[in-house]
Amino acid sequence: MKKNSIAKNVIHLFYSTALSSAINASALIVLAYYLHSYNYGLFSVVLAIAMIMGYFTDAGLSGIVLREGSKKEVDTPILMSSYIKLRFTLLLFVFIGGFLLIEIVHQNNQELLKTAYYLIIPMVTGVALQSIGTTYFQLVEKMHFFGLIRIVSAVCLLLTLSIGMAASLSPYLISFLYGFSYMMGGLFGLYLVRKHIRIPVKCPFHKGILQNIGAFTIGGFLFIILPHLGPIVLENTISLAEVGLFAVAYRIPQALQQIPFVVAGAYYPVLFRYYNQRLLVEHLKLNINQIKFMALIGMAMCVIFFHLSEFVISLLFGADWLGAVVPLKILSVMLVLQSVNIALADGLTSRSRQNHRMTVQLIAVILGAVMYYYFSLPYGVIGAALAGVCIEMLALTGFWLCNPHRVVIAKRAILPYMTFFAISVGVCSYFLNHIPLLALIINLLFIGIFMMLDKEMRGKIKEFFITKTLVDRSGINKSEGVKDGA
Repeated sequence: MKKNSIAKNVIHLFYSTALSSAINASALIVLAYYLHSYNYGLFSVVLAIAMIMGYFTDAGLSGIVLREGSKKEVDTPILMSSYIKLRFTLLLFVFIGGFLLIEIVHQNNQELLKTAYYLIIPMVTGVALQSIGTTYFQLVEKMHFFGLIRIVSAVCLLLTLSIGMAASLSPYLISFLYGFSYMMGGLFGLYLVRKHIRIPVKCPFHKGILQNIGAFTIGGFLFIILPHLGPIVLENTISLAEVGLFAVAYRIPQALQQIPFVVAGAYYPVLFRYYNQRLLVEHLKLNINQIKFMALIGMAMCVIFFHLSEFVISLLFGADWLGAVVPLKILSVMLVLQSVNIALADGLTSRSRQNHRMTVQLIAVILGAVMYYYFSLPYGVIGAALAGVCIEMLALTGFWLCNPHRVVIAKRAILPYMTFFAISVGVCSYFLNHIPLLALIINLLFIGIFMMLDKEMRGKIKEFFITKTLVDRSGINKSEGVKDGA
């Protein structure tokens, strides 16, 4: 099967992720208006639980499928059949164990329990089904189908929520519709997979899928729990209304994090392929390129919400949510840190250092829970936002230290890019604090200049446009040849 280039995959992921993220953000904005702070805080806690349960239906298997699929001798239909069987088995156990735990921990909160059943059952099922589709198309490096699944799911989310709110449905039914949209996206993803590959039901089990699964499972769980750690811990330190404020501020960078995260999906299978074929120099070069590219994406997104946090909150949520302005400004920094962390973590996983990645994530989760608790007790939502940034800084340091090429990576990517980011944001904020729009424009201009000053990034941009021009000309010539022949 012919594979797309990294550049082409990145383009597909960019437009699809930007569109789906915009739709998801719109849905969350409308939802915040509809539910208000208390119910939105309740919804945020249950959503965090749902996302964690959704991860356990995967348990790191998608990463293993990409690793196994990059090997030359692999039988893709058998690999996907084994993967799907394990996913449905895990889905059953997750529902049994998850709801048992929810009943024990939240037995005195009937509102939370009822919201959990309405939201979690359709949403976790949908997440599992979507992941089957996205993993397959990531494996075969056909990211336009990956993106299409995300877009369909996002459109379903917006439509179902709009219908539910127009009908003035209760928060419980709105929660159900939120989860059901994920299931619709999952069914669509499964349909696309069945169109592209015949998956046998009765076939030998691909034993390689169980190799090192423990490290992938724990590492993946720790990665997925980090974004949802805040609402779970803060429920015990601040009011649900304040949790709602934090959730609103956190949801914006969390939604936009999907852009660098999904773009990394274009690099991930190629990194595995380079390492499995012992192309170690190419692997390092590609990982450094990924770090730089994703850092630039994170910077461009961050400065928008750093400089325009008050405008964004007022425009999207209204005056009732102005308490989320400062937390959003702080949490926007996470977009840069998370973007770099994803690239660093992928570099470790693709070179068989999953145990190192897992260790860093475990430390980040443990210390993160402590920071969320003790930062929020005296400083409330502001302290929680600072804790979120500190967690990402801790993870970045750990991922970098675990890389055998940390000196090269620091010199060529992390130090120059992080130093530039801190200085440019600091200067623009200090001198243009009262003119936020001008601060944003100048900051974006600085980022563009910095990107062009990087010889490697400038070369990649030139290479992309030259390749695109040649492809376009080739298509024109072929078309003319057909006409002449006719």
